[in-house]
Amino acid sequence: MAVSINYVPNRKLSAAPGPDWLTIPAGAEVRRFHESMAAFAPTQLKSLKNLAKQLGVKAIYVKDESTRFGLKAFKALGASWAITRVICRRLGLDYRTVTFDELRSEKYGEAIRQMVFASATDGNHGKGVAWTAHQLGCKAYIFMPRGTVEARRAAILAAGATECAITDLTYDDTVRLVAKRAEQEGWTIVQDTSWEGYEEVPRYIAEGYMTMAAESLEALREQEEDPRAMPTHVFLQAGVGAMAGSVAGYLINAAGEAVKPRPVISLVEPTEAACFYDTALIGDGRRHPARGNAVTIMAGLNCGEIASMVWPILRDFVSYYLAMEDYAAAEGMRQLAHPAGDDPAVTAGESGASGFGAARLILAHEELKPLREEMGLDENSILLLYNTEGDTDPENYRRIVEEGTYPLP
Repeated sequence: MAVSINYVPNRKLSAAPGPDWLTIPAGAEVRRFHESMAAFAPTQLKSLKNLAKQLGVKAIYVKDESTRFGLKAFKALGASWAITRVICRRLGLDYRTVTFDELRSEKYGEAIRQMVFASATDGNHGKGVAWTAHQLGCKAYIFMPRGTVEARRAAILAAGATECAITDLTYDDTVRLVAKRAEQEGWTIVQDTSWEGYEEVPRYIAEGYMTMAAESLEALREQEEDPRAMPTHVFLQAGVGAMAGSVAGYLINAAGEAVKPRPVISLVEPTEAACFYDTALIGDGRRHPARGNAVTIMAGLNCGEIASMVWPILRDFVSYYLAMEDYAAAEGMRQLAHPAGDDPAVTAGESGASGFGAARLILAHEELKPLREEMGLDENSILLLYNTEGDTDPENYRRIVEEGTYPLP
């Protein structure tokens, strides 16, 4: 059996300007706030030079978010910015100048401690919400879908959640449960998916991810020794699409400012939870739920419904919608853990390695040569990928990386 990746090219790719809320100046405002946090430090952009040479491309860069805030994932960037925006609105503060220390001070502490936040999560987003709320002295109630491993629930409790419960529901139904409970209890939902009537906070979350996008582009330009350099190809994994929409929108705008061709952006999903791929297959311009069974090792991507606020971005600016099997992510995890030559190692979880896993299959396997050529991947290509999580399920990470479970066919 040969390796495979299903894909749909975007035949209606837009040449319009990027979204006006994911601009370079907007990203600088968000980054200023994150830099005011004591726990903040930029994460590394790791260059896999030997692998790039082996696979016949100019460069492969992996933004390694496994060290962000000590939480093994990037999600607290969005949660902290969204919660701050909510607090600023309620207390009449200016989010453009406020610092995290100010919010933690006694001047605002009593008012903030009365706030209660809630979220549904596959793991990393809820941990970011819990951690931020705990830092500010707030309560956070987190709910997780069926099949969640205990290690992920324990990590959320350790990050500061007031309560964290695993439901017997799918991810999307868990989101609906949280919305209902929040309305009953008077909690504030901090959810990274959106629906009609609930788009403001999800948009704040997506804005928060611009710090990651800005750091990656700045570091890439430093390593390329070109202040206007841009990646030629970007692979972005998608659950509901908040991270992918944020990074795609930011990079589209950055390409315009640099007067460079826009990167070829590919969206990566597991076959069994491929709402973007399945929507692209239908091709009517509207959002559609995933048709799979949502059972995959990529827990953070087990989402069956597209977030409404990023759909226009991912509809208009993504060049390829990819759906892949679990073995692609697993092989990506192993390659990152055991790099070529003296390339730096990357600890990547199942979802975190998915974008890299897809790119590596396309570059390394003859069966995928037609897709490689269609994408324009060649010796001049500069690839940018995001490891969005570390080993958030340590036992499964060990089985995959050390024991070789989910091998290539």
